[in-house]
Amino acid sequence: MLRQKTVEDFCRILSSDAPAPGGGSVSALNGAMAASLVAMVAELSLKRPELEGCFPGYREILADALELKSRLGALVDRDSEAFFEVMDAFKLPKGTDDEKKARSAAIQQGYKTAVGVPLETAALSLRTARLGERMVDLGFNTNAASDLGVGLECARTGFLGAMMNVSINLGSIKDAGYLEDIRHQKARMSSEITAILDKCTGKLAAQLS
Repeated sequence: MLRQKTVEDFCRILSSDAPAPGGGSVSALNGAMAASLVAMVAELSLKRPELEGCFPGYREILADALELKSRLGALVDRDSEAFFEVMDAFKLPKGTDDEKKARSAAIQQGYKTAVGVPLETAALSLRTARLGERMVDLGFNTNAASDLGVGLECARTGFLGAMMNVSINLGSIKDAGYLEDIRHQKARMSSEITAILDKCTGKLAAQLS
């Protein structure tokens, strides 16, 4: 499993000519790191007695961030698996009309999986950004302001990278209704995360200056 490798080994594979992992796995990893940093800031904030009134909120954020870290970590591997699902579909026999139909259906399903996995990465990265926004709104241990800022930028990278992987696979899908639904989801989520990050970046910049 990719997520169980050392950072050095992961980067070695990533920098090779191996077909996977690629940008989708890296996007999921960025999302997992974002959730980890949000969890860290919640942990550090729970150690500040003057913030005791916010402790219930921090505990909720911590629990949610740890769940997101786990789910996004799993997507590091799942994204590579989705790529190979498409490749395996292309290897199916195509000697008869029935085989051609079966192969075409498998390819289409493979591309839908290759869209669905990064779309989930994007959705979970958005949820992570929401947790960062909640932390900013609650107030937190300001010694970790840069850590929260980096976490939000990782969420941005996880989201944008995942959406690139959604887009590159959409062009191979023929289901018009499916395409319309995914494009609607992309637009809605993109608008929300942009608003969150614009708001939080401004507030954190003031704390860091």
